Amino acid sequence: MPKKILLIIFLTCFCALAKAQTADAVYDQYLDYNLDRLHGDMAVALKLGESILPNAGKLPAKAQISFYNSMAKLYEDSQPDRAIIYYEMVTAAEPNYYVAHRALGYLYVAKADKATGDLYKAVVLKALPNLEKAQACDPSAETLALIKSMYTNLHDDAGLKSLTSRLAALSKNCLDILSE
Repeated sequence: MPKKILLIIFLTCFCALAKAQTADAVYDQYLDYNLDRLHGDMAVALKLGESILPNAGKLPAKAQISFYNSMAKLYEDSQPDRAIIYYEMVTAAEPNYYVAHRALGYLYVAKADKATGDLYKAVVLKALPNLEKAQACDPSAETLALIKSMYTNLHDDAGLKSLTSRLAALSKNCLDILSE
């Protein structure tokens, strides 16, 4: 009987250590990924990042957010739909990080430019809250004009009239850098 208990304890410890090593291995890959990005080797970084994605949940919470943000940035030009997925994850985790909101808003605008009718309206309604957060935190004449244009296109006079007060409320909590 004591041998069975000792075996169970050994297996439990071994499994716990194996899991920790796996998390450490993922974090080591994440560090390599960041080095590749820092050195400007985006193709290598993208490939390594894609290999990390299935195990990204093993990264510490703040590292996950930074990882998803950087993957979204890598996907922006070549695979905007994938970029949207990861920026959505970032804004859900860090709702005050307006940089991701700006990117997400403009990605939705690009989709809206190709859409018509109900699809246009649905995409614009996704773009607007993101652009408003970005505008509130980092005002831009271009972004403000775009927001106003979208409300006008939607014939949403109430949304347009309440824009100033919404921007003031959104400006109270702004985050421009993700921390790990």
